[in-house]
Amino acid sequence: MSQARKQIRLNAFDMNCVGHISHGMWTHPRDRSADYTDIAYWQHLARTLERGLFDGLFIADIIGLYDVYKGGPETALITGAQTPLNDPILLAPIMAAVTEHLGFGITVNLTYEQPYLFARRFSTLDHLTKGRIGWNIVTGYLDSAARGLGQDKLQNHDGRYDVADEFMEVVYKLWEGSWEDDAVLRDRERRIFTNPSKVHRISHRGPHYQVDGIHLSEPSPQRTPLLYQAGSSDRGRRFAGEHAECVFVNGPSRAITRSVVEDIRRKAVAAGRRPDDVKAFVGVTVIVAPTEAEAQDLFAEYREHASAEGGLAHFSASVGLDFAAYDPDEPISFVKNDANNSALEAITKRSPDKVWTVRALREQMKLGSRNQPIVGSPSQVADQLAAWVEEADVDGFNLTRTVTPESVEAFVDLVVPELQNRGLYKTAYEEGPLRQKLFGAPRLPDRHRAAQFRRSWPAAAE
Repeated sequence: MSQARKQIRLNAFDMNCVGHISHGMWTHPRDRSADYTDIAYWQHLARTLERGLFDGLFIADIIGLYDVYKGGPETALITGAQTPLNDPILLAPIMAAVTEHLGFGITVNLTYEQPYLFARRFSTLDHLTKGRIGWNIVTGYLDSAARGLGQDKLQNHDGRYDVADEFMEVVYKLWEGSWEDDAVLRDRERRIFTNPSKVHRISHRGPHYQVDGIHLSEPSPQRTPLLYQAGSSDRGRRFAGEHAECVFVNGPSRAITRSVVEDIRRKAVAAGRRPDDVKAFVGVTVIVAPTEAEAQDLFAEYREHASAEGGLAHFSASVGLDFAAYDPDEPISFVKNDANNSALEAITKRSPDKVWTVRALREQMKLGSRNQPIVGSPSQVADQLAAWVEEADVDGFNLTRTVTPESVEAFVDLVVPELQNRGLYKTAYEEGPLRQKLFGAPRLPDRHRAAQFRRSWPAAAE
């Protein structure tokens, strides 16, 4: 097969919980995900990923419980489907302490944040990790989260993105426009720590946020953290085109995924950016062993522990439809609601050749999720990854775990060397902050929307 045109980028995809994507795997006797409350568990993962030269660990999050399926949270609780769930932010410092290069993409739902304090939290993380922090921007999709935070129900889907646009403007002002690069002097002789003339008050008055104050943190290595975004709905793509540097996309085929990626890049160009200002990552589950036969045996072993019920509880909440109320062979149609529209679009609008039913979903969930795993030898897995990069025009992958830690260890030990031998994967880390590793400069370029809120310090590198 032909070679991919670019080197593959890799993130691990995880969550501060027992069951993330492949539901039911915690019941496997070798799985250690029930140790998610232990610092040592996460530090071992971080060391493994850095050994495999992963660009980052993308840490998902959700606020609320999956309580749509069968009208309540019982299935999610029984199967461990992303519950119980701990805070993702607190994982970054403990993993950064045992690594030097690994980046951390932290998911935070801006719908329930105040930008003034949020901006300080991420500046602090960027300082503590020496510039290895990214923010996965989400707006949420669960009514249970809204109720838990004192609201009657979730705000409408497109309206959440309108709020998100304003939230981004506020944090850009704080990160990019409040402190000049040379504001902090640390001058012991003159007893001046900060030059007040180099620090600027931010005044924002908008329909959703009012902020009048100075950013609480001095400039961090990246100022604005690397910006991730995972929404692929029409409104989400527009948001990604304006803001995101790394987008997480999923599609039922390479051709359909390519169309999504091309659309996001077109929207980036419309926002005054370049197509390559956005790197696209597709989610992938890999089961690999030294031979194809061994990999298939491992796949069969894992399947015995999969929970389709957990997968349905997860997906029902994601799309806002109770699949327990459907006839098993009733076609699933797109219903625009205030949940995750892009997830429902993926099986309705973007799968014209297949009629999706609850029975089909159950059959698809071979490992407790809709993700169809790549199963095979290192060479076969590398073939598939290279094909995705070439045919879908993605830049890399978010690798989901199955049985942990062995699934990630196997990928690092078997697939990474195969990719390196083909010249498709780096053999050493580049220096510098996370954005510099991915884009060649530590700060956002001047063509990004955030740059308009800078003052008169030197322009960012192109």
